[in-house]
Amino acid sequence: MAEVETTSFKRIKKPVDKKQLIKEYRLAQESRHASLMGRKEVFMGKAKFGIFGDGKELAQLAMARYFQKGDFRAGYYRDQTFMFATGNLTLQEYFAQLYAHTDVNADPASAGRLMNGHFATRSLNDDGSWRNLMEIKNSSADISPTAAQMPKLLGLAYASKLFRENQALHSFTDFTHKGNEVAWGTIGNASTSEGMFFETINAAGVLQVPMVVSIWDDGYGISVPNEYHTTKGSISEVLRGFQRNDDQKGYEIFVVKGWDFEALDRAFENASRIAREEHVPVLIHVTEMTQPQGHSTSGSHERYKSPERLQWEKEHDCLTKFKEYLIDNKVASNEELDLIEQEAKQYVKEQKDIAWKAFSGTIKSELEEAVTLLKGVSGNSSDPSGINQLAQELEKTLNPIRKDVISTVRRALWILRNDKDSIKQELKNWYHAQKDLNEDRYNSHLYSQSDSGVERISPVEATYEEDSPLVDGREVLQACFDDILSRDPRFFAFGEDVGKIGDVNQAFAGLQAKHGEWRVTDTSIRECTIIGQGLGAALRGLRPMAEIQYLDYIYYALMTLADDVACLQYRTKGGQKAPLIVRTRGHRLEGVWHAGSPVGMLLHSLRGMVICVPRNMTQAAGMYNTLMEADEPALVIECLNGYRLKEKMPSNIGKMKVAMGMPEVLRSGEDITVVTYGSMCRVVMDAADELSLMGIDLEVIDAQTLLPFDTTGVIGESVKKTNRVLFADEDVPGGGTAYMMQQAIQHQGIYYHLDAEPATIAAKAHRPAYSSDGDYFSKPSVEDVVEKVYAIMHESNPQKFPAI
Repeated sequence: MAEVETTSFKRIKKPVDKKQLIKEYRLAQESRHASLMGRKEVFMGKAKFGIFGDGKELAQLAMARYFQKGDFRAGYYRDQTFMFATGNLTLQEYFAQLYAHTDVNADPASAGRLMNGHFATRSLNDDGSWRNLMEIKNSSADISPTAAQMPKLLGLAYASKLFRENQALHSFTDFTHKGNEVAWGTIGNASTSEGMFFETINAAGVLQVPMVVSIWDDGYGISVPNEYHTTKGSISEVLRGFQRNDDQKGYEIFVVKGWDFEALDRAFENASRIAREEHVPVLIHVTEMTQPQGHSTSGSHERYKSPERLQWEKEHDCLTKFKEYLIDNKVASNEELDLIEQEAKQYVKEQKDIAWKAFSGTIKSELEEAVTLLKGVSGNSSDPSGINQLAQELEKTLNPIRKDVISTVRRALWILRNDKDSIKQELKNWYHAQKDLNEDRYNSHLYSQSDSGVERISPVEATYEEDSPLVDGREVLQACFDDILSRDPRFFAFGEDVGKIGDVNQAFAGLQAKHGEWRVTDTSIRECTIIGQGLGAALRGLRPMAEIQYLDYIYYALMTLADDVACLQYRTKGGQKAPLIVRTRGHRLEGVWHAGSPVGMLLHSLRGMVICVPRNMTQAAGMYNTLMEADEPALVIECLNGYRLKEKMPSNIGKMKVAMGMPEVLRSGEDITVVTYGSMCRVVMDAADELSLMGIDLEVIDAQTLLPFDTTGVIGESVKKTNRVLFADEDVPGGGTAYMMQQAIQHQGIYYHLDAEPATIAAKAHRPAYSSDGDYFSKPSVEDVVEKVYAIMHESNPQKFPAI
């Protein structure tokens, strides 16, 4: 394909730096042999799966030349050469991740939690505080879904725009040098077919952010060639309309061959300059790349590539071409380069062996301890042959993993179940100690473990003056947001209709005019990249609030929230955080797409986020104040029908904070506990008034937050008193109510205090029909709650409460 010509593409031939070129050739060979050996390790059973960056080495070396401290990468799982070249990955770390070494010092990116090729730098100190990101060449934590790195790439670049344009942020020198940082993204050619790619490309063009997107194009997406993926078979041809000109803003677009070192170097040099200095997004389409080992260890590319294609790939392998270039330019002789390759191969093998020894050595030590304990206990056990057989089988295990050890010990304890504690106590103690270690290795850091963890933020009650005015609920939020904007320059809010008109419910009314467009900002209709915009900015130390206009539209953004935002702290074992606040509104309004309460879906998808369900805007404001101090990302679902209901204006609007995981008892009662949240609080409270006339005394509890859910035992204490419980919400049957019931039964032991079957009341299984009648017949009404509660009381005392 012909190169796209632009006036900005400078063709100045630079002098050859022989020393640097030799260094880069050596590194490229090390990366290639890491790929080759990594594949063999999988086939030998020493690793579970492998996906490698062979064939992409040369372009990544060129990109690494212009990647500066403070810059950020959002890439994908073939960027190993780039990570080596920027000093963010060693060969030992590379193989440690392949083996799933759970020591964060061995695999700083993920502590063995991610398959190989998923890279990240550690943005945080051990206590969860920020490192100086300007002293690091930063990489956001990779995820596997194709093109899913793109939304946060937008946010990483947008942060530079904010850091440059908002002078109040210039003093945050640990996070920026006045917005001079570039966000570098990489993506495979086939993944550009995804909607996330196109949405990000369009948004970045609109916003004019310093983003460089490199497309590694090897002609295939697994087994499928480009003509099945992309119109015209070329993504740069498709995107020609984005090319900027003298009259219109847009992109710079370069097309360059993946084996042409000088052209690659020029392309990345110009891309860096344009993005960094002008804040213009750049797209580099790197064509004619190869993938010598195929897509992954799951298959062979010989099955779908023709002999002619395979021969072409052999001839156009970027390392072969790089070697020819070095010889032609008299940088080194063929013999010298052959020697470098031999040395590189030997060095990779040495580093691989060190990594394997470090990984396997810890497990081997645990295995030996377990075997010794098993043999020691067998002589006194009631089944010595059974215990000895387990010990012998464990001892003979080839390439043992931790599962082999722990599984064997657990089975031994089964055999020992009838033996005296004195016989098995040492083995039990060892197992429980290992259980604690493995909890940290495999299950920790879903939520922050720092002092800024959301459950460690102390609550502050709302206070009121005697003459505190009654105002619309939206005005409480408006006062809260005004206070946050005034006190924290890192905070900004953005979304559809948020800026000029102050959002559809006017909680930001007048705040753009007061605080500026960079603080309160409109966006286009693009929920996925609204979340990505906030995620990337949060990764860079800012405190964004991203608005999804209605909860029903969160499905557009669910993949980014679930796969990237929610699990970020977990998959980096506390190495990165993105305290993004997602603000939305849901529950009761009108119709199929504006009355959503898909809470069960969110609870199941967004573990790692905080989910707040305030019943009114005062509670919401207190939650926002809490979240502004916390490390975790959060979703706040405001009540759609609450913005114009009257509330008292707190006198400490900027200081009040709601405790997360602490329900509030709205009404004390003796007969039955009703647990609910959000808009259902008003419905249940109205029902309680009706039921009191029938002689039934309800205790009404507002959960307030669903993640975390009642960590203080409020519900359990209530059920001890009432001995009956009803969980109510507007989700589908078996959704949020089933979750609340499970939490209360399993974690608070309410089963032992129940005199009646625990019950739920929810909306219908379908979405609500339109109009007020649709709401009444689709979602729980006051009458529904009254009759459900009454039926429970009738069952316990039919004489006092005869059937309706």
